[in-house]
Amino acid sequence: MAAATTSVFQPNLYEGKVAFVTGGGSGICKGMTEALMRHGAKTAIFSRTLDKLQVAAKELEKTTGKECLALAGDVRNYADVVAAMQKARDHFGKIDIVICGAAGNFLASVEKISANGFKSVVDIDLIGTFNTAKAALPYLKETKGSLLSVSATFHYTASALQAHCAAAKAGVDALTRTLAVEWGQYGIRVNAIAPGPIQETVGLKKLGMASEESALDVIPIQPCGRINDIEHATLFVLSPGARYISGHVLVVDGGHWLTNTGVAPDEAWKGPNAKL
Repeated sequence: MAAATTSVFQPNLYEGKVAFVTGGGSGICKGMTEALMRHGAKTAIFSRTLDKLQVAAKELEKTTGKECLALAGDVRNYADVVAAMQKARDHFGKIDIVICGAAGNFLASVEKISANGFKSVVDIDLIGTFNTAKAALPYLKETKGSLLSVSATFHYTASALQAHCAAAKAGVDALTRTLAVEWGQYGIRVNAIAPGPIQETVGLKKLGMASEESALDVIPIQPCGRINDIEHATLFVLSPGARYISGHVLVVDGGHWLTNTGVAPDEAWKGPNAKL
């Protein structure tokens, strides 16, 4: 995994399984992909930049000894996702697991964010999740597989400078619950993981917390989470041990959102607000 830890799971837990992961070439989702591969799965990772994906796929294969297929496309384009999913199915023969992890975010107040900037995050995070889930349905029906989305906790409280992400992730949570109800008849489980502050990630730096020790000190469980914490949660939620869990959003944040005031660090207000 991303950090040198001893797994509590059997090393062959996902032997014979195939996972399709959007955003799997970097960050938390790359860690989730690696965790599945370390425990036996073959994977396909999907993102916009093929050359970067191919580098990531080779790294994952070298680290785990399992096959990783790099597929380029944009989650905002349903046809791209359908085509990539078909390629993965043709290559591996099946798809057991789909992780909707592609995401975009930045700090911006509602006053300063452009309409296009707001729409871009919703399109990637929410519409991208819908596109991936819908494209995956025929294949998950075949395997009675699992769909896992990556959410967040910004919408649990009023988080300044995060209206765009909060709105998108609230939609992801609602979609997760709806799909769990609709797809249970096919034997498909649908869940989400909501990471809190995670060290070693670009997101922590982007959101102005990496340099704010006081922001991290309020997390009840110390030290601050690492990518392997999300990896372990992923391995559990997608495993047979979670057979009766569906429609659930698993928060992995050390209790952070319970203490979060939603007030952004001063430096975040003073810094440049993104306009897309």
